[in-house]
Amino acid sequence: MTGRRVIAATGMEELFREHWSLVLGYLTVRVRDRGVAEELAAETFYRATRAFLGWRGEAPAAWLLAIARNVLVDAARRDKRHARLDEAALDPVEPDDTGVAVRDALERLPEAERRLLVLVHVYGYSCPEVAAMSGSTPGAVRMALSRARAAARDVLA
Repeated sequence: MTGRRVIAATGMEELFREHWSLVLGYLTVRVRDRGVAEELAAETFYRATRAFLGWRGEAPAAWLLAIARNVLVDAARRDKRHARLDEAALDPVEPDDTGVAVRDALERLPEAERRLLVLVHVYGYSCPEVAAMSGSTPGAVRMALSRARAAARDVLA
């Protein structure tokens, strides 16, 4: 085994250990089936291993989540049984009387703030997960989330 392959193998092991739960969590939220999510996560790391030597060094979590998203899209196209995406979760929720004001406030927010609030409060992503998806830092996401919450409070007031 050449020196470059040893470095690649060691680096992939580290990426796997550090980011398996993030990738698996992302896919589990998307497909809502832990078994299918594990299969897709394994495919994600297989593809990442194949592409590792061409990796340009961008944020590893963002890189892996981008691969996971591509694996998910490919699986949905290839086999409808993997496409257990809850399409209804992407549609606007029919509000009850108490949710009308919140929905109206969200619609009046700028797109970036609205999207951030939905990712965190509707889909349940953590700040580090949103940071990995957006190529940002967790601190920047926390700051943007704080501003988005303040903007939402202002709109609701």
